[in-house]
Amino acid sequence: MIDIKYSSAAEALKIVKSGDRVFIHGGAATPTCLIEALQNRHQELSNVELVSITTLGSVNFDKPEHRKSFFMNSLFVSAATRSVANSESGDYVPVFLSQIPQLFNRNILPIDVALIQVSPPDFHGYCSLGTSVDITKGATSNAKHIIAQVNPLMPRTHGDGFIHVKQINALVKHTSTLPEVNYDLASDDITKKIGYNVACLVENGATLQLGIGAIPDQVLKNLTTHQNLGLHTEMFSDGIMPLIERGIINNSQKKLNVGRSVTAFITGTRKLYDFVDDNPAVRVMDISYVNDTSTIRQNPKVVAINSAIEIDLTGQVCADSIGTYQFSGIGGQMDFMRGASLSEGGKPIIALPSQTHKGISRITPFLKEGAGVVTTRGHVHWVVTEYGMVDLFGKNLAQRASALIALAHPNHREQLEKAYFERFKKG
Repeated sequence: MIDIKYSSAAEALKIVKSGDRVFIHGGAATPTCLIEALQNRHQELSNVELVSITTLGSVNFDKPEHRKSFFMNSLFVSAATRSVANSESGDYVPVFLSQIPQLFNRNILPIDVALIQVSPPDFHGYCSLGTSVDITKGATSNAKHIIAQVNPLMPRTHGDGFIHVKQINALVKHTSTLPEVNYDLASDDITKKIGYNVACLVENGATLQLGIGAIPDQVLKNLTTHQNLGLHTEMFSDGIMPLIERGIINNSQKKLNVGRSVTAFITGTRKLYDFVDDNPAVRVMDISYVNDTSTIRQNPKVVAINSAIEIDLTGQVCADSIGTYQFSGIGGQMDFMRGASLSEGGKPIIALPSQTHKGISRITPFLKEGAGVVTTRGHVHWVVTEYGMVDLFGKNLAQRASALIALAHPNHREQLEKAYFERFKKG
């Protein structure tokens, strides 16, 4: 039996000094007690750079008293970091999710201290990174110093996420419920229609990748009569559980990890966290493997389902910003859009409502000034709204524009048709 020594969060965080770069474990594994202990030192620290992807939980990174001490250099902007990332106290690094570990491995973003959350050590001294292996595997492999919040409520997941206590410099025992997200509550009639339309494109034997949000969750609800589906996705949510339990997702047709569902991070409710706990049928893996195009393309009929903020009439997709305002990030959209397009029988899909809640068309003549192009028009294939679906692959610019106008909300089609005529001079 290995002798385990624990310290307080305040004591453990003393290792952080001004000028350090601190990595923060993300998603449901966000180590809130360690972050709060770090923030409590704000009067002693200056120029501490924080790097992370999506963070969840009751942590505020935008308190005025912290702005002089901490700089949020976000690798994927989320609700908790959005305001500070768009301020003078933060910024955003455009990068494919699959390549973030390279920033650590190549010492482009060397990590001084990594703050992580893990399951309790087993008999052999191994903890699990639990719900989020993703980029954290790369960060912990390169960090000079690792501090771990040890939480009995963190599931012990199989895959790449095991870390031995000897690799961890300080262990802080802290029990707290993991953040929960229920995407079913965000669904409405439009989302349900889009989910149905996307599900119509999924064939038996397909390998699924699902992005974040209510639309992927609704797609899953419409796959109950499918057979022999596989799962190779960056995110695993509650909607996947019923399909696994009923044998609809059985991973029998995949070429890699046959019989096992593969993901990089898990976000959902407590029921989901209990489902994946010590479940060998679910593998939580390093993002550099999960999102590698050469890995993705080996599985058959990969259906990649992602969303967008807006799409222009040529097919350019903005999924990370509203004009110059950084709303989210590139994430894994391009990894899977490209991987699915190269998969035998694969279908890369952009699914989005035709307009915003304020009635603004998401299909536009031009992207907003300053908007980021996450997925180029050369990579876009299927586009789906509540009004139907179209495959843009092989279509010229005028054909694309005409097809996308048919997917727009009727309130905006006349304006889009005028823009079409002005650009292509075709009636």
